[in-house]
Formats: sequence, structure tokens, C-alpha cells
Amino acid sequence: MPGFLHNTYAVLRRELVRLTHQPMYFVLMLVLPVVSFAFFALLFNKGVARDIPIAVLDDDHTSLSRKVTQMIDATPTALVAYEIQDMDEGERLMREGKVMAIVQIPSFFEKNILSNSQTHIENYVSGTNITVNGLLSKDIQTAVTTFSAGIQLQLLTKQGLTERQAMAQLMPVRFDRHVLFNPYINYGYYLAPSFLPMMLLIFVVLTTVFSIGTELKNATAREWLRTADDSVGAALLGKTLPVTAGMFLLSLAMFVIIFKVVGTPLNGSLWVILTGTLLFIMSYQAISVLIVSLLANLRLSLSIGGGYSVLAFTFSGLTFPIMAMWEPMQWLSRLFPFTYYTDLFVDQMLRGAPVVCSLPDLGWMALFVVLPLLCLPRLKRVCTEQKFWGRL
Repeated sequence: MPGFLHNTYAVLRRELVRLTHQPMYFVLMLVLPVVSFAFFALLFNKGVARDIPIAVLDDDHTSLSRKVTQMIDATPTALVAYEIQDMDEGERLMREGKVMAIVQIPSFFEKNILSNSQTHIENYVSGTNITVNGLLSKDIQTAVTTFSAGIQLQLLTKQGLTERQAMAQLMPVRFDRHVLFNPYINYGYYLAPSFLPMMLLIFVVLTTVFSIGTELKNATAREWLRTADDSVGAALLGKTLPVTAGMFLLSLAMFVIIFKVVGTPLNGSLWVILTGTLLFIMSYQAISVLIVSLLANLRLSLSIGGGYSVLAFTFSGLTFPIMAMWEPMQWLSRLFPFTYYTDLFVDQMLRGAPVVCSLPDLGWMALFVVLPLLCLPRLKRVCTEQKFWGRL
């Protein structure tokens, strides 16, 4: 054991020297992640999508039509940026991406209301962004419903009903919606815990593949192995430790952005999240070692590693619920540690789930960490046979 630790330390010193002498290694491990996290911090700073531009076509031009326009403009999401003259102008603005919705108030809008005749308001929402579509539709509908209820309430009170009786007649069944865990529908609370770990995943894979792949590309793999006295385990541990430590420190910066800048609540255990993050980093390092050992080609390994990372996001349940996927796809999602990490992160951050609920996720990620043990013989062969060296 002392010999193993000595060999690991020798490789670790060699790796730290390589880190200072290879600019790309330093960029992948530190510069790009920090810059990317900073951009995301600025992007998610507002949290909730607000002041989305819309157009209003007012064919009535009365006090009531102007009142409903003001109520729509007062909603958090919608901003009446254009008052258009016809639908052709509105369609042009929507095709140009200048507005995300068009609200049309018909002629005789006020006259129909005052004569107790039914009238209507048309809302055309761009379906190019599902999130914006949902937010705008909800807020515009709320504004119109509130306006309509106010008109009906006035009519009923004029007939001699009390305000309470009028409300009971307007709404015989009251429906109250309670949003749990993210009551303000903060977009940042949803995206920050998914995109930032996804970026961390990508940099873990790229950095690990690059650190081992360049040994093969530059034909220094035998030297790397000899530094560890031909111990593949010590060579691999010494090689990956700087990446593990660097990425874990970056994850701490990620948490500062998520919990302090974005303001995401932490309702569960920080220690479980930290433990899960360490296992998450190590599991993707293990997968990266497996990829580069099998392919023995730097460029191809980077491509496969990048593709695997993208698939991880697809099957994480963030873009489409796992429970709604075709059953074989649900099983396929279990092949990605990101799925378990996302589940653990949301459980501890937003839901405040008991620690025991996250133990299975920790266990599954720990299983991925042992993957390099399966490829140690292959890695030793790749490092000692010249036919695997010099490949791009």
C-alpha cells in the first residue's frame, strides 16, 4: 500500500507539471468553466421571464377596450410593445420575432358589454417557445378573466345583490391552485440546477479524455505508466485526482451561483448534495476513462464523450418527463449518472426530501465509479503498445 501511494503521488506531481505546461488543459479545467458559469449567472439572474413583448389590435377604441389593454400590460409577463392597426401588421411582427403574442379586441366590445351581450377577445400566441407560450397565455387569460369578473360583479351589485352574493353567483365553485416547491414559477429555479451541472458534466468528460488522450497522442503513455512503476491503478488515480479536485472546486462555485445569485432555495441536505456531486464527477471520469481506453483515439473519444453528454441531458427528465417516456427509453435513461444526480439535486434542493430518498441515487452513481476497474487491462495494453500511440 505505501508503494501504491508513493506511485500515485509521483504521477500526481507529474500531472500538476503537465497542467502548467499545457494551455489547453488549463483552459478546459478552469477558464472555460468559470466563463460559462459567469454567463449563466447573468442569464438566470432575473429568474422569472418578464416583459415579453406583445401586440394589441384594438378595433373598438373605447374606455373599456383601453382598460383591458392596461390590465394585460400590467401583468408581470406581458408588455404591450405595439398597438397595431391590422392583423397583417401583427403577423409581420410575429414572423420577425418582435412579438410573441397578438391580442385582438373586436369592434363593439364596449357596446356588447353594456347591452349584456357576449363578446370575445382573441389571443394569438407564438408556439415557438413552449415556456413563453404558457406564461403569456396564463397571464393574459388571468387579466381578461379578472376584467370580465369585474364587469359582471358591477352588473350584479346594481341588481341589489351584495358583493359576497354576487361573487357566489359568479363563481359557485371556487378553484384554488397551490404550486409546491417553486411557488413563484421561477424559471431560474428550474434551469440553473439542470444547465449548470450539465456544463460541469461536459467539462469533466472533455478534461478527463483530454488528459489521457494526449498521453497516447504524444506517445508519452509509457512514460506515464513508468512513473507509477507500471501500476495502472496508481497511474490512473494520480492522473484523475487533479481533475476531480478541480471540478469539485468548480462545483462549489456552481453552488454559489445557484443558491446566492439565482436565489434557489435549499430545502434539503447540503451534505447529500456535496456527496452526490463528488460521485457525479467521479462517475463521469470513470466513463471517460472507459471511452478513451476502448477507442485509444483522442479525437474520436472527445466526439463520443460529447455525444454521450448530450444524450445524458436528453434522458435526464428535464426536457421530457421520464415517467412519460416509452418504457424502453425509461430503462435507457438509467445508463446516465446525470439522471440520478438531477433527481438527487431536485429532491434535496426544492422538495426537501428525507436523506433516505436520495440513497438509491448515490448508490447508482457509486456503481459507475468502479467502471475503470473493468478496463485496466485494456488501458495497460494501450499504454504499452506503440500501435495505439500517435493517433489524433
